[in-house]
Amino acid sequence: AVDLRELLAVSVLAATRGGEEVKRVREGNVLNAKAKGKTREGAEEQLTTGDLLSNRRMFYLLKGAFPAVQINSEERVDTAEQETVPWDRSIPEDIKQKIQPKEVPAESVTVWIDPLDATQEYTEDLRQYVTTMVCVAVNGKPVIGVIHKPFSSYTAWAMVDGGANIKARSSYNEKTPRIIVSRSHAGKVEQVARQTFGNKTVIIPAGGAGYKVLALLDVPEKNQEEADVYIHVTYIKKWDICAGNAVLRALGGHMTTLTGEEISYTGSDGIEGGLIASINMNHKALIEKLPDLEKTSHK
Repeated sequence: AVDLRELLAVSVLAATRGGEEVKRVREGNVLNAKAKGKTREGAEEQLTTGDLLSNRRMFYLLKGAFPAVQINSEERVDTAEQETVPWDRSIPEDIKQKIQPKEVPAESVTVWIDPLDATQEYTEDLRQYVTTMVCVAVNGKPVIGVIHKPFSSYTAWAMVDGGANIKARSSYNEKTPRIIVSRSHAGKVEQVARQTFGNKTVIIPAGGAGYKVLALLDVPEKNQEEADVYIHVTYIKKWDICAGNAVLRALGGHMTTLTGEEISYTGSDGIEGGLIASINMNHKALIEKLPDLEKTSHK
């Protein structure tokens, strides 16, 4: 059995430790960026020393603490570079106060780690978009989410039916929402969104899935933009979205495909149907307003 409170504590530590590597590499300007392939839209996918060192630190910390749990990571772990990253099993006070111990079978747990979200922006030194993330899914459902911003040391965490250290914002605009989208998709989404919600709809281009989810929430940071809805219109990997999905679920929000299907965090690494995320809004009504975006996502 695995205690989810302990797994949350080590997930927060892993995201923070990974973030230290990400920050150190960026500030030392030794990124050694190289292309690791192309996205489905044909854009170069970057890989840096920050991705690799963060991945190693996060993976081995989680694996050392919970060896029986399956861990899926964006980057491949080189077994030749295996290291022992000990965990002292201490649980931070804020987690102790809000979360009760809860055991689940180890085989029901899948951990998704994103050692550096927004690598493209990282190489461009757009630091505000960069996050490190850990998500815990139980039987495919996201139940623990941790999103850490390495350059400001801000960490958001939440556990479904447990507690959180972050809240939803108090006001949202359903009629003319501010829609946060990937920088590369802004033009594609803008046209359809304005047709759907009206010409006053604001499109916010941004980097990183973690940053975009935080935009829907009450984050006490000056350089965090605010949005009402997060939309992604193409294929996306599960380690990019699992942590954000868990945080939204814990706070009563929603993240689904563009057609409203729940996303399962077992099996394949990605989802085809794009996604829409919201909180304190009528999610079903939003999906019904967006009939064209699903078609757009496959073009």
